[in-house]
Amino acid sequence: MRILALYDVHGNIEALDAVLADPRAAGADAVVVGGDAVPGPFAREVLDRLEALAAPTHWVRGNGEREVAAIATAAEPVPEPDDPEDMATITAIANARALGAERLAPLGALPLTVELDGVLFCHATPRSDEEILTRISAPERFADALAGVTAPLVVAGHTHQQDDRRVGAVRFVNAGSVGLPYEGDGGARWLWIEDGEPQLRVTEYDHAGAGRRILEAGWPDARSTEAAMTEPLAATVITELFEERATA
Repeated sequence: MRILALYDVHGNIEALDAVLADPRAAGADAVVVGGDAVPGPFAREVLDRLEALAAPTHWVRGNGEREVAAIATAAEPVPEPDDPEDMATITAIANARALGAERLAPLGALPLTVELDGVLFCHATPRSDEEILTRISAPERFADALAGVTAPLVVAGHTHQQDDRRVGAVRFVNAGSVGLPYEGDGGARWLWIEDGEPQLRVTEYDHAGAGRRILEAGWPDARSTEAAMTEPLAATVITELFEERATA
């Protein structure tokens, strides 16, 4: 079976289109959308594109879907946060207002994990849509997060950096981010799995131009857009930042 895994698109329609146009992504028997298709600057276009894919598509809930759906379906309007640096809330509110509860509520109800052809797909870890595991996390933290997992291959995302490692009997692969990759070069990351064997891949596209267009459209999260796309930070800088956040 051939599976195309798309993680952390974050509303970047140009990156998604580039990956879908990549000949290496053609001919999938199934597609897995591994969470955090939203929030993002062109969330409506991304959701439309993903929902129109010809191959059977399986969706996993990311923290982004959960947070945006919660705001969209709240009984009372959620106010803008007092902290202007709280981009998770600010961007979730922006997408919730733009797309509405009817479009977003189903995203909040997506499953935490999906198993397909013997592969266990999750957003962050099998037990959480927001747990942080990085390239430099201690082996003990990986072992704890994967305790009780029987699938031979677990695929995740969330940290926007590709990874491939053994954790006991489990192979743990981070698919990386299509739309907001923290790899230092702006290339869109994705995963191809063929007969159970994962292949980490990258598609080059005009990431700097896409980032400029995102900011020109008024997307508020300039810092993440710049760090991933217009002026990519070194991957190690982001890794260390996320690891500090995970262990604080």
